[in-house]
Amino acid sequence: MRRECFRISLLLALVVLLSTEQGVAQRHYQEIEFPKLNEIEIPKIERVELDNGIILFLVEDRELPLINISARIGVGSVNDPASDIGLSSLTGQVMRTGGTTSMTGDEIDEILEAIAASVETGIGRTSGSASMSVLTEHFDEALGILADVLMHPVFDQEKLDLAKVQARSGIARRNDDPSVISRREFAKLIYGSDSSYARHAEYATIDAITRDDLIDLHERFYVPNNVMMAVWGDFETEVMVEKMEERFSEWQRRDFQRPQIPEVVYDFDSSINLVRKEDISQTHIRMGHIGGLRNNPDYFALTVMNDILGGSFTSRLFKNVRSRMGLAYSVFGVYSANYDYPGMFFVGCQTKAETTVQALEAMRAEIETITRELVTPEELSQAKEGYLNSFVFNFDTRSEIVNRIMTYEYYGYPVDFLEKTKENIEKVTREDVLEVAQKYLRPGQLRILVMGNPEKFDQPLSDLAEVQEIDITIPAPQEDQPASSSADGF
Repeated sequence: MRRECFRISLLLALVVLLSTEQGVAQRHYQEIEFPKLNEIEIPKIERVELDNGIILFLVEDRELPLINISARIGVGSVNDPASDIGLSSLTGQVMRTGGTTSMTGDEIDEILEAIAASVETGIGRTSGSASMSVLTEHFDEALGILADVLMHPVFDQEKLDLAKVQARSGIARRNDDPSVISRREFAKLIYGSDSSYARHAEYATIDAITRDDLIDLHERFYVPNNVMMAVWGDFETEVMVEKMEERFSEWQRRDFQRPQIPEVVYDFDSSINLVRKEDISQTHIRMGHIGGLRNNPDYFALTVMNDILGGSFTSRLFKNVRSRMGLAYSVFGVYSANYDYPGMFFVGCQTKAETTVQALEAMRAEIETITRELVTPEELSQAKEGYLNSFVFNFDTRSEIVNRIMTYEYYGYPVDFLEKTKENIEKVTREDVLEVAQKYLRPGQLRILVMGNPEKFDQPLSDLAEVQEIDITIPAPQEDQPASSSADGF
């Protein structure tokens, strides 16, 4: 009993003490002054070009006994032939799993597992990749495997067959997730269904790919003067350069020029497009048009505008469409800018089928509003502070820093692009935000994608404009293709 009374007395005393301190110290959040953030210290990064043309970016980090390598190769799926869509993806996968002239893929797995290391490869849309992570004491062994995989892959037929089975499985499941469908089909609306930036593999294109195709792609693109490598971890720079030079010395430089990526052609217009999916209770909506490039001088003001419109929890879409109107739990806006081809501008949400048109119109109204009037000082301040306060996290690991520097060189951007971004974000004004919104946003020329059950919509989409229905049927494999197929592919 005494112990219980003592606990109650102590709790009351703490409540009184805290209440008194809060009463004295409590101020409005806008009155609180914060000291200026410390200057960010960027570690020294050495750039070295080996005799055969490989470009190295090296930064020492002795905190842990680990060494990491990340490679970027000038190859991408945008250059796959239309008849062989999926070729780059399969090449990037089987390059590692298929083994080399000196060891099988399974033997590589066993060796790496024994030394707690990893070696991976892949090819994305506009670049190829390879990576390695290993304890310092096993570095030489792991580096030998990485070099062997890059220079001498054999693309084992059995591993290719397995990769093709996995690719076919992915095709069969591609309509399972509504969010995946909406992202995929909206990209087709913006870039075009046959565009290298929106197309995807089909059974027929996967079936058409042969081992010789993989070998040919590797022969054409995997040359040392088409490779960059970021190296960070527990090493001395001079010693590391010597090891890399020695390990890749047999890889001979060749005449090579990275092919140009396809140009994006876009005409602004408006359309309403329906993906009929009657087995989901919510409607997925996306609307927008083409975006831009990061080297656009207006990129900085567009970044702030995007945050105010739909890029954060304090954005207008979040506060108005979600919180005030209660039309959506998930709502978002993105003005994306890529390094080498235009991104997309879009806003979107998931809403009840019964509020589909209401949510669509509410989002379109927010786009129109931000092109007509100045944002408030509070909105501007919140957007800029949100970006600047999180800026430090771009430098919290050596891997982020050195890989970003490599990325900038790969795409031809200045090495201080991120620092310049910070400086220019700080300069953005309310007038700048209005100017770029009026210049780049086209609320009257939006391509709109609606996916859901139209029988439950609050209003027919045809009341807004002519509706084009999108067929997401998955074409059957050639050997299984019936004379007349009506399969919905779901």
